[in-house]
Amino acid sequence: MRAEFPDFRLGNVLATSFTGTLSERRGNPVERIPTPQRLVDWLAVSGLAVDSCTAAQLDLARELRESIHAAATAAAIGNALPASAVQVINDCSVHGRAAAILTPEGKRRWRLSSASCVEDALSVIAADAISIIAGERDGKLALCASPTCQAAFFDTSQSRTRKWCDMNTCGNRQKKARFNANQRKNPGSVK
Repeated sequence: MRAEFPDFRLGNVLATSFTGTLSERRGNPVERIPTPQRLVDWLAVSGLAVDSCTAAQLDLARELRESIHAAATAAAIGNALPASAVQVINDCSVHGRAAAILTPEGKRRWRLSSASCVEDALSVIAADAISIIAGERDGKLALCASPTCQAAFFDTSQSRTRKWCDMNTCGNRQKKARFNANQRKNPGSVK
């Protein structure tokens, strides 16, 4: 990965990891795929390797990302899904020609129609979004409790009460802020 870009925030769910390529949406937004090459990098670490990406494909990827975020957010709070977001997700899903393949180790991998077909990779992401928004997988959509993040994430914890999209970033930041506030209130307390 290139050092001049922020790290990717990878999770266990492809679609919500993809929406995490724009973080801190309600604070100072951090764009993690600012260039076509950076999208190629993200797709590679997500098991959807492509050789190249155009500016138009990056625009399509960002449109899909924002549509998934809008639909997942609506689903998490029980609102109607935005029609325009549903249309983008569906269009991306049907335009790709990716196929699931089984590895000798018993794992599922994706085979794209060609090594440069970003649209195939986006169709896999869109299909993943459809499966979680439609409630086909065991878990629930929730919104991050961080006031600057509010990212939609897929909670697969046993109790389905997870608060943070990522404990190492948002959760840790909130716990640290609470600790510091308590230290300011009680300056003589033991650290």
